[in-house]
Amino acid sequence: MRLINLVRFASISILSLTVLASCEIPQDSQVNGEGTNLSSSQNAKLKFNTTENGIAIKGADPVAYFKEGQAIEGSKEFSYEWGNATWLFESAEHRDLFAANPEAYAPQYGGYCAWAVSQNTKETVDPKVWKIVDGKLYLNYNKSVQRTWSRDISGNIAQADAYWPRLSKR
Repeated sequence: MRLINLVRFASISILSLTVLASCEIPQDSQVNGEGTNLSSSQNAKLKFNTTENGIAIKGADPVAYFKEGQAIEGSKEFSYEWGNATWLFESAEHRDLFAANPEAYAPQYGGYCAWAVSQNTKETVDPKVWKIVDGKLYLNYNKSVQRTWSRDISGNIAQADAYWPRLSKR
């Protein structure tokens, strides 16, 4: 019995090391607004959760969450194209701040529900249901889902970070 358990443990350990070895991060990588490590050239290829018209966050100004502490509807007058999406802002100042560093303001997980991503799926969001954690914007499907997500924010973020690289390709 001990020999069988030892063989199982050795097999699992080798498999774990093989998986870890295949998870190298490229030298030119940076952490982007989606909670994944991607090179700058890959950022431009990201697909964000958008409306049928390609508008990110259903038109909410991503900078307003950080600067105004609330979800504010953006205007087409102050728009910016990034990550295969059109981002709307309430002012030229907010647009320019975003343009200078979009990764700092874009929501995590491509703007999909943070709880859903932690459950290995993608769902749309209500832009009025949000939270900034460690300087990053997280959106949720609704207030009820956000309450569930909030019970273990760090654990849910860790789980979502693990699922997101594969989910982001779907």
